[in-house]
Amino acid sequence: MGRYRGPVVKLCRREGVNLVETPKAQKYMERRPYPPGEHGQRRRRRPSDYGVRLREKQKLRFIYNLSEKQFANLFNEASRKEGATGEVFLQLLERRLDNVVYRMGIAHTRRQARQFVAHGHILVNGRRVDIPSYRIKPGDEIAVAERAKKNAHIKENVEERKRGGTPGWLDFDTESLKGTFNSVPSREDISVPVNELQVIEYYSR
Repeated sequence: MGRYRGPVVKLCRREGVNLVETPKAQKYMERRPYPPGEHGQRRRRRPSDYGVRLREKQKLRFIYNLSEKQFANLFNEASRKEGATGEVFLQLLERRLDNVVYRMGIAHTRRQARQFVAHGHILVNGRRVDIPSYRIKPGDEIAVAERAKKNAHIKENVEERKRGGTPGWLDFDTESLKGTFNSVPSREDISVPVNELQVIEYYSR
């Protein structure tokens, strides 16, 4: 299964979570707080244990906007590393370049961050990197390319993020449009509405 490219609000309503973390999506979900489709408002049967685990896995995959193959490969890598698999898995997801660009406030959503990276708008340690899955290391500098600093969307996103702040494991200068990946975040620093233990159980079945 490839990466989901359909309507994001429809997906948010199906999962019952604001997957893109935008006010617009939240507004639509509050207006229609039930799954999409003609049977969306019907009372649904309680999901099986497998169904609960599947939904948690899908939520996490959609939040980070990964294909099924990418997601499974990253989970397999996390399971081979030392430490709690769930926390390591989330850390690997957070270290993706498109996610870091989103967390810094350069992009409004991870989808948009992926586009910025793919279009060559982002530099890592002074070099243009156009691979959204590129893994950022502590100490790496992330910056907006000179020709992209006039991009209206980037300017708007940075101004909006000034009001919300940046996670403690990142630094970002809104004037120079440069930031630093200070350290790998701990589980407490990663804010995602997902129970990663259910994801582990899904892949361990």
